[in-house]
Order: sequence, then structure tokens, then C-alpha cells
Amino acid sequence: MTAGPALRVGQGLDVHAFSDDPARALVLGGVEITGEGARGLAGHSDADAVSHAVADAVLGAAGLGDLGRHMPDAGWVPVNADCTVVAERPRLAPHVPTMAARLSDALGAPVNVKATRAEGLGALGRAEGIACTAVVLLVGGSAPVGGADHEADGEAR
Repeated sequence: MTAGPALRVGQGLDVHAFSDDPARALVLGGVEITGEGARGLAGHSDADAVSHAVADAVLGAAGLGDLGRHMPDAGWVPVNADCTVVAERPRLAPHVPTMAARLSDALGAPVNVKATRAEGLGALGRAEGIACTAVVLLVGGSAPVGGADHEADGEAR
């Protein structure tokens, strides 16, 4: 088999309910969101659902679990990322370019950010919180075309 670049794709998801603390800032993609309907999200850390979804996607692509684990230097380089934020409010469209720029700077690769609504369906549609999905493509090393790296337990890394 011919050797080619090793590519890995990871997917991330993060969901947080809104906080009852009126002083808690809403931070998404490293950007503090202000204005009508902007309430901070509940969580143990900054509750930045966008950044956490991207980080989980990177870790998943590298086969390193989730944010709960330590990320060693695995030799994988991000190619790009794509995020979708689901929120009834606040209106995120004005903040999307800044979120994309901050995330791109942090990741060292282009990041696309999209915002959508749940159209009144479920907890997100009732504006009880915010969710974000992300997918990331990593490249690193080389592997046989059609082959995959595997750990001893049979899971792809």
C-alpha cells in the first residue's frame, strides 16, 4: 500500500443550561456575549460550550478521549474545524466572526462558526440553555492508505 498523510476526524458536543447567577458572563468561542437575552451558562469552568465542543473534537480526532483527560503532544495538527451553536437567544449572528477569529487563533487553523435556533423544540427551543457541535480534521504522520492506527484494545486512535 502507498503511504499517505494520516487524517483523523473528531466530533465534539457540549451543552450547558443557563445559570441562575445574574453576574455570570456568557462566553462562547472565547467571546463575551452581551445584550438582550445574554445569560451566563452554568458549569464548573467558564461553560464556554463552543470552545469545549471544539476541544473535544480535537481530542476525539487524536484518539485522546475528552476534556477530562490530559492531552499530551500527540503530533497531530489541526487542518480546520466547523461548529454549529444552537441557541434561541441571545442573537449570536453579530458575534460569529469574532468567535471564529478567536477560535482560529487558539486552534492554529481555520474555524467556521454557524449559529442556528431550535425553533421552539425541546429544552434548547425553550431557551433553557445552549448547545454546540463541532467537527475537526487533524493531519499527522503517515499511514498506509486504507489502513488505520489501532491501540492494543482495538479502538482507533
